Amino acid sequence: MTIDEIQDEIIEEFRELDDWMDRYQLLIDMGNDAEPLDEKYKTEQNLIDGCQSRVWLQADIIDGRVRFMAESDALIVKGIVALLIRVYNDQTPDDILASDPYFIKEIGLSEHLSPTRSNGLLAMLKQMKMYALAFKAKGN
Repeated sequence: MTIDEIQDEIIEEFRELDDWMDRYQLLIDMGNDAEPLDEKYKTEQNLIDGCQSRVWLQADIIDGRVRFMAESDALIVKGIVALLIRVYNDQTPDDILASDPYFIKEIGLSEHLSPTRSNGLLAMLKQMKMYALAFKAKGN
């Protein structure tokens, strides 16, 4: 699936839920369903700056596609990072860099997060794009 197809799928899932408490629950469920991050990746180097909670993000490139893994110690943040991984995982660095994460605005996420969580979301997104840029620069 392309990044836009995944984003459209997410928008549809959230559109079915009118109440923001239900949307938060969906985020929490996504975080709980996410694969736990191996302890060896929970390092200072993988911590994302700018997040109030602790968020670890690991990225590798396999066969020209970026493979993301992450975890957070906060339930909603864990769901947010799981959502970002769903969008960007297993995509090429070029596709990640060229993408517009319009789903964030479309599902109302940016306006329903606290300012610190919004900053954290932007920091996670920025870090994912930085990994893509680094992999592209290395020619992977």
